[in-house]
Amino acid sequence: MKKFAVVQYLKDSVAELKKVTWPTRKEAMNSTLVVVLFSVGIAAFLGIIDFGFTAGLNYLISLTA
Repeated sequence: MKKFAVVQYLKDSVAELKKVTWPTRKEAMNSTLVVVLFSVGIAAFLGIIDFGFTAGLNYLISLTA
């Protein structure tokens, strides 16, 4: 019975993939560009925050030394 279940699963998977509306190349490129730019923006923001916390912590440490 398990052998038939795997075959049925694969047939169902292929049938579902045929129903998918795949993006065009241009849509995929635009979406990728948005994700990359958003990731770079978040990385820059977190880098600035990290730099600020590091500078603040170093300042506080220098006050006690």
